[in-house]
Amino acid sequence: MIVGVAHLAKRLHGRFVVFDGPDGAGKSSQHRRLEASLRDAGIDLVSCHDPGGTAIGERIRAVLLDHDLSAMDVNCETMLFMASRAQLVAEVIRPALAAKKTVLCDRFITSTCAYQGAAGYDPKRVIELARYALGDLWPDITIVLDVDTELGFSRIGRKPRQAEKNRRSKVTPTLIPGIEPDAMEARSLDFHRRVRKLFQEVGSYYPTPVVLVDAAGDEETVFQRIVTELDRVLD
Repeated sequence: MIVGVAHLAKRLHGRFVVFDGPDGAGKSSQHRRLEASLRDAGIDLVSCHDPGGTAIGERIRAVLLDHDLSAMDVNCETMLFMASRAQLVAEVIRPALAAKKTVLCDRFITSTCAYQGAAGYDPKRVIELARYALGDLWPDITIVLDVDTELGFSRIGRKPRQAEKNRRSKVTPTLIPGIEPDAMEARSLDFHRRVRKLFQEVGSYYPTPVVLVDAAGDEETVFQRIVTELDRVLD
């Protein structure tokens, strides 16, 4: 087990924890790291990702992330993300929590606040929409990994000029995730700076705790920051 998590394992039992943040922040790596340590500790958990995570959700994900979104109104875009999320909650998250399992999710409502917020949708209205679509189910804690936009780009192997496209740029669909930038990644550098700023602000109005963790540094250093924040926030 990774040092520093043993004392948190029981406190994370049956909790719903989300990892989120801008592109290149390392959320997926940290998600997998916490998952591995909790499984080593004998915690029964479910790991999922948003958008997608269900057969229906993956079909919606393909529409959202594998194609050019230039013709899609931001309201439609926001509703599609929430529709995928509603299916994930109904099919995966709510049953897992009812069975007293821990749930770790890669992205959730905070992503819509940031990304669709940066595209022009009122982030606070996202919360209203989520209440309608998901009912009273919210994460116990959301870990937002914060990273400088240019550093995030360098981590995923992209140069800032590669993102200097507007929403009307063509994004080539791909059957292999990660080979080509998805529709969110392909937006402009200024767009991603707005995303980062909105992630930094989301905790001020989100209905459950959001902790902002500095994601600069090596993976182990960032993980220890996450453990420290979990220890501070969890009852």
